[in-house]
Amino acid sequence: MVKGLYIAHSAMINEQHRMDTMTNNLANIATVGYKKEGATSQTFADAMAVKIKDSSEWYLSRRLGNMNPGVKIGETYTDWQEGSIRETGNIFDMALSTKGFFMIEYTDKAGTTSTKYTRDGTFTLTKEGVLVTKDGDYVLDSNGNHIQLDPIQEASIDRQGNIFQGNGQAPVAQVGVTDFADYNYIKKFGENLYDIVEGAEQVPSQAQVISGYLEQSNVDAVPEMVAMISIQRHYEMNQKIITTMDDTLQKAVNDVGRLR
Repeated sequence: MVKGLYIAHSAMINEQHRMDTMTNNLANIATVGYKKEGATSQTFADAMAVKIKDSSEWYLSRRLGNMNPGVKIGETYTDWQEGSIRETGNIFDMALSTKGFFMIEYTDKAGTTSTKYTRDGTFTLTKEGVLVTKDGDYVLDSNGNHIQLDPIQEASIDRQGNIFQGNGQAPVAQVGVTDFADYNYIKKFGENLYDIVEGAEQVPSQAQVISGYLEQSNVDAVPEMVAMISIQRHYEMNQKIITTMDDTLQKAVNDVGRLR
Protein backbone atom coordinates (compact mmCIF):
# COMPACT_ATOMS: atom_id res chain seq x y z
CA MET A 1 0.00 0.00 0.00
CA VAL A 2 2.73 2.48 1.03
CA LYS A 3 4.71 1.49 -2.04
CA GLY A 4 1.77 2.64 -4.13
CA LEU A 5 1.97 6.07 -2.49
CA TYR A 6 5.59 6.40 -3.54
CA ILE A 7 4.77 5.32 -7.09
CA ALA A 8 1.98 7.91 -7.42
CA HIS A 9 4.15 10.60 -5.82
CA SER A 10 7.05 9.93 -8.20
CA ALA A 11 4.63 10.12 -11.15
CA MET A 12 3.35 13.51 -9.95
CA ILE A 13 6.90 14.87 -9.65
CA ASN A 14 7.66 13.63 -13.16
CA GLU A 15 4.52 15.24 -14.60
CA GLN A 16 5.38 18.48 -12.85
CA HIS A 17 8.80 18.44 -14.53
CA ARG A 18 7.18 17.81 -17.91
CA MET A 19 4.76 20.67 -17.29
CA ASP A 20 7.63 23.04 -16.44
CA THR A 21 9.32 22.10 -19.72
CA MET A 22 6.14 22.68 -21.74
CA THR A 23 5.36 26.03 -20.12
CA ASN A 24 8.93 27.19 -20.77
CA ASN A 25 8.45 26.32 -24.44
CA LEU A 26 5.23 28.33 -24.59
CA ALA A 27 6.87 31.25 -22.81
CA ASN A 28 9.50 31.34 -25.57
CA ILE A 29 7.14 30.95 -28.51
CA ALA A 30 8.06 34.48 -29.67
CA THR A 31 11.80 34.18 -28.89
CA VAL A 32 13.88 34.44 -32.05
CA GLY A 33 15.75 31.22 -32.84
CA TYR A 34 14.48 29.39 -29.76
CA LYS A 35 14.60 25.58 -29.86
CA LYS A 36 11.93 23.77 -27.88
CA GLU A 37 12.77 21.19 -25.23
CA GLY A 38 11.24 17.88 -24.26
CA ALA A 39 11.47 15.68 -21.16
CA THR A 40 11.92 11.92 -20.90
CA SER A 41 11.07 9.48 -18.10
CA GLN A 42 12.97 6.54 -16.68
CA THR A 43 12.16 3.71 -14.33
CA PHE A 44 13.73 3.78 -10.90
CA ALA A 45 16.92 1.81 -10.40
CA ASP A 46 16.64 -1.49 -8.54
CA ALA A 47 18.43 -0.07 -5.53
CA MET A 48 15.98 0.90 -2.81
CA ALA A 49 18.67 2.75 -0.90
CA VAL A 50 22.42 3.09 -0.62
CA LYS A 51 24.35 2.77 2.61
CA ILE A 52 27.31 5.15 2.70
CA LYS A 53 30.22 5.87 5.05
CA ASP A 54 29.97 2.46 6.70
CA SER A 55 33.30 1.71 8.40
CA SER A 56 32.57 -2.02 8.33
CA GLU A 57 32.47 -1.83 4.53
CA TRP A 58 35.69 0.18 4.22
CA TYR A 59 33.59 3.30 3.59
CA LEU A 60 32.27 1.91 0.31
CA SER A 61 28.68 2.47 -0.81
CA ARG A 62 26.48 -0.61 -0.44
CA ARG A 63 22.99 -1.15 -1.83
CA LEU A 64 20.14 -1.99 0.53
CA GLY A 65 17.28 -4.04 -0.87
CA ASN A 66 15.64 -4.17 -4.29
CA MET A 67 12.43 -2.54 -5.46
CA ASN A 68 11.07 -0.61 -8.44
CA PRO A 69 8.93 2.27 -7.15
CA GLY A 70 7.41 4.05 -10.12
CA VAL A 71 9.16 6.51 -12.39
CA LYS A 72 11.97 9.03 -12.18
CA ILE A 73 12.78 12.11 -14.22
CA GLY A 74 14.91 11.36 -17.27
CA GLU A 75 16.95 13.73 -19.39
CA THR A 76 15.78 16.95 -21.03
CA TYR A 77 16.50 17.12 -24.75
CA THR A 78 16.45 19.89 -27.37
CA ASP A 79 14.54 19.72 -30.66
CA TRP A 80 16.95 21.23 -33.23
CA GLN A 81 14.43 21.49 -36.05
CA GLU A 82 14.63 24.85 -37.83
CA GLY A 83 11.87 27.38 -37.20
CA SER A 84 10.04 29.40 -39.84
CA ILE A 85 11.69 32.47 -41.39
CA ARG A 86 10.12 35.93 -41.01
CA GLU A 87 11.06 38.98 -43.10
CA THR A 88 12.03 42.10 -41.14
CA GLY A 89 13.52 44.39 -43.77
CA ASN A 90 16.50 45.15 -41.51
CA ILE A 91 19.69 44.23 -43.35
CA PHE A 92 21.50 43.30 -40.14
CA ASP A 93 18.80 40.82 -39.09
CA MET A 94 20.10 37.43 -40.21
CA ALA A 95 18.77 33.88 -40.33
CA LEU A 96 20.50 30.61 -41.18
CA SER A 97 19.02 28.37 -43.88
CA THR A 98 19.96 25.11 -42.14
CA LYS A 99 22.00 23.82 -39.20
CA GLY A 100 24.65 26.11 -37.82
CA PHE A 101 25.31 28.89 -35.32
CA PHE A 102 26.46 32.50 -35.31
CA MET A 103 29.55 33.06 -33.17
CA ILE A 104 29.26 35.59 -30.35
CA GLU A 105 31.84 37.05 -27.97
CA TYR A 106 30.15 36.91 -24.58
CA THR A 107 31.41 38.93 -21.60
CA ASP A 108 30.32 37.91 -18.10
CA LYS A 109 29.96 40.18 -15.05
CA ALA A 110 33.58 39.55 -14.08
CA GLY A 111 34.75 40.82 -17.48
CA THR A 112 35.80 37.40 -18.74
CA THR A 113 35.15 36.85 -22.44
CA SER A 114 34.35 33.58 -24.17
CA THR A 115 32.82 32.43 -27.44
CA LYS A 116 29.15 31.44 -27.36
CA TYR A 117 26.83 30.37 -30.16
CA THR A 118 23.32 31.38 -31.16
CA ARG A 119 20.59 31.02 -33.79
CA ASP A 120 19.25 34.47 -32.90
CA GLY A 121 20.41 36.80 -35.67
CA THR A 122 18.91 39.99 -34.22
CA PHE A 123 22.02 42.09 -34.80
CA THR A 124 22.51 45.84 -34.89
CA LEU A 125 25.26 48.30 -35.79
CA THR A 126 26.50 50.63 -33.07
CA LYS A 127 27.33 54.27 -33.73
CA GLU A 128 30.98 53.20 -33.78
CA GLY A 129 30.20 50.74 -36.57
CA VAL A 130 30.58 47.51 -34.56
CA LEU A 131 28.09 44.68 -35.16
CA VAL A 132 26.56 43.49 -31.88
CA THR A 133 23.67 41.39 -30.61
CA LYS A 134 20.55 42.88 -28.99
CA ASP A 135 22.31 42.38 -25.63
CA GLY A 136 25.41 44.25 -26.76
CA ASP A 137 27.70 41.24 -27.23
CA TYR A 138 30.06 41.34 -30.19
CA VAL A 139 29.25 39.35 -33.32
CA LEU A 140 32.39 37.57 -34.55
CA ASP A 141 33.61 37.18 -38.10
CA SER A 142 34.92 33.99 -39.69
CA ASN A 143 38.32 34.60 -38.05
CA GLY A 144 36.90 35.18 -34.58
CA ASN A 145 37.33 38.96 -34.65
CA HIS A 146 34.88 41.80 -34.07
CA ILE A 147 33.08 43.03 -37.20
CA GLN A 148 33.95 46.70 -37.80
CA LEU A 149 32.00 48.60 -40.46
CA ASP A 150 31.55 52.20 -41.56
CA PRO A 151 28.33 53.29 -39.80
CA ILE A 152 27.49 55.96 -42.40
CA GLN A 153 27.78 53.75 -45.48
CA GLU A 154 25.10 51.39 -46.75
CA ALA A 155 25.85 47.71 -46.51
CA SER A 156 24.76 44.49 -48.20
CA ILE A 157 25.18 40.89 -47.11
CA ASP A 158 25.29 37.90 -49.46
CA ARG A 159 24.33 34.27 -48.74
CA GLN A 160 27.89 33.42 -47.69
CA GLY A 161 27.75 36.06 -44.97
CA ASN A 162 30.09 38.46 -46.80
CA ILE A 163 29.43 42.11 -45.93
CA PHE A 164 29.98 44.71 -48.64
CA GLN A 165 30.03 48.49 -48.29
CA GLY A 166 30.27 51.32 -50.78
CA ASN A 167 31.36 50.35 -54.29
CA GLY A 168 33.98 47.89 -53.13
CA GLN A 169 34.10 44.52 -54.84
CA ALA A 170 35.84 42.85 -51.93
CA PRO A 171 33.91 42.08 -48.73
CA VAL A 172 34.66 44.20 -45.68
CA ALA A 173 34.02 41.23 -43.37
CA GLN A 174 32.35 37.83 -43.25
CA VAL A 175 29.89 36.86 -40.54
CA GLY A 176 31.20 33.89 -38.59
CA VAL A 177 29.03 30.77 -38.89
CA THR A 178 29.99 27.36 -37.54
CA ASP A 179 28.47 23.99 -36.73
CA PHE A 180 29.19 20.93 -34.59
CA ALA A 181 29.49 17.26 -35.44
CA ASP A 182 27.42 16.12 -32.45
CA TYR A 183 24.82 18.35 -30.79
CA ASN A 184 24.99 16.23 -27.63
CA TYR A 185 28.04 18.32 -26.77
CA ILE A 186 26.06 21.57 -26.85
CA LYS A 187 24.27 23.01 -23.82
CA LYS A 188 22.02 26.02 -23.39
CA PHE A 189 23.55 29.12 -21.88
CA GLY A 190 21.38 31.98 -20.66
CA GLU A 191 18.31 33.03 -22.59
CA ASN A 192 19.21 32.17 -26.17
CA LEU A 193 22.89 31.29 -26.33
CA TYR A 194 24.64 27.94 -26.45
CA ASP A 195 27.93 26.76 -24.99
CA ILE A 196 29.99 23.69 -25.74
CA VAL A 197 31.24 20.99 -23.38
CA GLU A 198 34.44 19.00 -23.50
CA GLY A 199 34.54 16.77 -26.55
CA ALA A 200 32.65 19.10 -28.91
CA GLU A 201 33.93 18.89 -32.48
CA GLN A 202 33.55 22.07 -34.51
CA VAL A 203 32.87 21.60 -38.23
CA PRO A 204 32.12 23.98 -41.12
CA SER A 205 28.48 24.94 -41.51
CA GLN A 206 26.62 24.46 -44.80
CA ALA A 207 24.05 27.10 -43.84
CA GLN A 208 23.46 30.18 -45.94
CA VAL A 209 23.07 33.57 -44.29
CA ILE A 210 19.74 35.17 -45.16
CA SER A 211 19.91 38.93 -44.57
CA GLY A 212 16.73 40.82 -43.67
CA TYR A 213 15.08 37.78 -42.07
CA LEU A 214 14.89 36.18 -38.63
CA GLU A 215 14.31 32.56 -37.67
CA GLN A 216 11.30 32.17 -35.41
CA SER A 217 10.88 29.76 -32.50
CA ASN A 218 10.17 26.16 -33.54
CA VAL A 219 7.49 25.86 -30.84
CA ASP A 220 4.01 25.03 -32.19
CA ALA A 221 1.40 26.25 -29.70
CA VAL A 222 -1.32 23.68 -30.50
CA PRO A 223 0.69 20.46 -29.80
CA GLU A 224 2.19 22.06 -26.71
CA MET A 225 -1.26 22.94 -25.33
CA VAL A 226 -2.56 19.43 -26.06
CA ALA A 227 0.45 17.93 -24.26
CA MET A 228 -0.11 20.24 -21.28
CA ILE A 229 -3.73 19.09 -20.96
CA SER A 230 -2.60 15.45 -21.06
CA ILE A 231 0.04 16.12 -18.40
CA GLN A 232 -2.53 17.84 -16.18
CA ARG A 233 -4.90 14.85 -16.46
CA HIS A 234 -2.11 12.43 -15.51
CA TYR A 235 -1.19 14.59 -12.53
CA GLU A 236 -4.81 14.67 -11.32
CA MET A 237 -5.12 10.88 -11.71
CA ASN A 238 -2.13 10.32 -9.43
CA GLN A 239 -3.54 12.82 -6.96
CA LYS A 240 -6.71 10.73 -6.76
CA ILE A 241 -4.65 7.57 -6.25
CA ILE A 242 -2.86 9.13 -3.28
CA THR A 243 -6.15 10.37 -1.82
CA THR A 244 -7.73 6.92 -2.16
CA MET A 245 -4.75 5.19 -0.56
CA ASP A 246 -4.66 7.72 2.23
CA ASP A 247 -8.34 7.06 3.00
CA THR A 248 -7.71 3.31 2.97
CA LEU A 249 -4.73 3.62 5.32
CA GLN A 250 -6.75 5.81 7.64
CA LYS A 251 -9.47 3.18 7.88
CA ALA A 252 -6.88 0.47 8.44
CA VAL A 253 -5.35 2.41 11.33
CA ASN A 254 -8.56 3.59 12.95
CA ASP A 255 -11.02 0.76 12.28
CA VAL A 256 -9.33 -2.56 11.56
CA GLY A 257 -7.43 -2.73 14.84
CA ARG A 258 -10.30 -1.48 17.02
CA LEU A 259 -11.44 -3.84 19.72
CA ARG A 260 -15.14 -4.63 19.81
